Amino acid sequence: MPNTSSAKKMVRKIERRTAVNKNRRTRMRTFVRKVEEAIASGDQAAAKTAFSAAEPEIMRAVSKGILHKNTGSRKVSRLAARVAKMGA
Repeated sequence: MPNTSSAKKMVRKIERRTAVNKNRRTRMRTFVRKVEEAIASGDQAAAKTAFSAAEPEIMRAVSKGILHKNTGSRKVSRLAARVAKMGA
């Protein structure tokens, strides 16, 4: 338990930031899941559309500190490769 008033305020701030970050992470994962579902269904047009929506969402998570830069780039790269492989 926090003892000082500043520590109590930090606990409140951390709770708010955690809620915001959880929302952002969930939103990003939803976009990624839509791409994966389109790939699984074999619908190339839907996969491309979903990927073009998911890529900026992943990079937004990177800029907000939800993901590390390299992690975001790796996710985008792997999704792009899977979408491109559908056309081949």
